[in-house]
This record gives sequence, C-alpha cells and structure tokens, in this order.
Amino acid sequence: MIKIKDAGQLPAIGLVIGCVIFGLGSLIVAHVDVGGYAMAFWRLAISGIVFTLLAAVFGQKMPVDKGSQANKKAFIFALLSGVFLGFDLALWHESIYAVGPGISTLLNSLQIFFLAALGFLLFKERQTIIQLISLIIALAGVVFIASPEFANNNHAAYGFITGIVSAAMLAASMTFIRLTHQNAPTPIFILMQRISIGGSLAMLIPMFLFDAGKILPNSLAEIGWILIYGTVMQCLAWGLIAYSIPKLSLALTGLLLLTEPVAALFIDYFWLDKPINTIQWTGAALTMFAIYLGSLKPKPFNETLKLRRYRFFAKFYRRR
Repeated sequence: MIKIKDAGQLPAIGLVIGCVIFGLGSLIVAHVDVGGYAMAFWRLAISGIVFTLLAAVFGQKMPVDKGSQANKKAFIFALLSGVFLGFDLALWHESIYAVGPGISTLLNSLQIFFLAALGFLLFKERQTIIQLISLIIALAGVVFIASPEFANNNHAAYGFITGIVSAAMLAASMTFIRLTHQNAPTPIFILMQRISIGGSLAMLIPMFLFDAGKILPNSLAEIGWILIYGTVMQCLAWGLIAYSIPKLSLALTGLLLLTEPVAALFIDYFWLDKPINTIQWTGAALTMFAIYLGSLKPKPFNETLKLRRYRFFAKFYRRR
C-alpha cells in the first residue's frame, strides 16, 4: 500500500494540475468565434450552474458556527473574487486574440508581482531584495518578448496591455479568495458558485458593449467547445486552484502557477505554429526565472521584528 508522505503536498499538486488544464483552455479561446467578454460570461455562467448542482448534490452549506457578519463578508468577498476573475478571463481572451495563447498566458502569469504587492499591503508579507531584483528581470524579459512582436504584429500593444492588466485582475481574484476563507471557511462548491455568479454578472454590460454580434456561438461544434470550456476549464481547473490557494502561501501559489505559461508557450509554438524567435524564447526564459525568484516565500513583518529584537538583546546576554 502506497502512503502519501506529506498530505500538505496535495494542494500543490492540485494547483499544478489545475494550471495546466487552465492553460489548455487557450486553445478553445483561439478557435471559437466568440468575443472575449462573451466567452468569459459563458464560461462563468456554465460553471455557476454546475457548481450549484454540485453544492446541492453534496449538501454543502455555509457553517452555522460563524457569525452572520462574517458570513456576509465572506459572501461579498467571494462575489468580488468572481468580478475580478471575470475581467481577468475577458482581458486574457482579448490578449489571446491579439498575440496568441503563449505570450498572453505568460503575461497573465506576471500576477505573481501583483500578488506580492497585495501580500505586502494586506498580509504584511515582507519582500526581499531578490524579489525586487526579480521584478527588474521580468521587465527585461517582457521587453525581449515584446520587441519582435511589436515589429510584426499591429495588435501587439493591445495584446500586451490586456495581458498585463489581466494579471492584476487574477491577483485580485486570488486575494479575495483568501479573504473569503479568513472571514468564514467556505465549502468549495459554494465558493465556486459565488465566484461564478459574481463574474458572470460583471460580464453582462461589457459583453453587450464590446462583443455585439459575437455573443452567441455559430455552430454545434462551438457550443460543445464552450460547454467544455465552462465545465472542464472552469469547474475542474479553477476548482482545483480555488481549493489549493487558501492552503498555500501567496508566494508559493505564484511559483506553481508558472506551469501554466510553460504549457501554453509549447502549445502555441508546436501546435499552433506561432513563430517565436530566439530573442522571444530568451525573454520567456528570463520572465519565468523572474517569476520563480518573485515566488520565494517572504517573511511576515512581525516575525522579522521579533527575530531582530531577539538578536539585539542576545548580544547583551552573551557579554555577561
């Protein structure tokens, strides 16, 4: 009988699997003739129905031992997580249309730096010199990727802007998931239901404003791909991600999310035949290395201050 040495590894494994499946969704986005905001709406609307059914089947409810105020905050935070996820998906879709799945997913993965900033502001996670250096390396990597793309692609600027902004939206969505659990531990299906509701509602107005004429799928095949996109990519992949995030540090979360752009880049190059030259591969390598450095776990301020005080007073005790 095989025993798992460390049950704490399961969230990390689940996050990696979720990210790879999440990245594969870019193939569907690239081949279905539906607008970016509409695609985000359908994905979240379909997943909302699925998670509602799953919550009913498994009898998941909010815990009654928490105060009503805490449950209300958790409800609001889950909806806000969905709002930011909706805009993350929509802008990521727009970036895919402009620069392809590989580069757009790599830009989306810059969320680690937005996560680090939010971790500093909200959770007092101290940033190290290495993490600050990693930001400079990441910027250099993005320049390496962008320079050939801007020379050959008229939509490059739009693709890079939407890709980077989508990273900020994703980081905000992940942070609100953590805040949701801090206020009231929420069962996974209930959490995903609320995220899906918040995101799909947030997409209604942008969808009709920006995707007029590209809201509905044009064939049975496209309907099938959208159903797969909403069930497998959202329910399974994002469900694994949402399950894993509260059990991992924000920094480790960013590190493991690196598996998504790696998969997307290889799919873009080997499957979709997108031309990626040596300079861009170098930029991609630099960016992913920077994301790795930026993912190194920071120390909380309180822990650092206590350690400094201990070392300071220890000097006097050693002199006696």
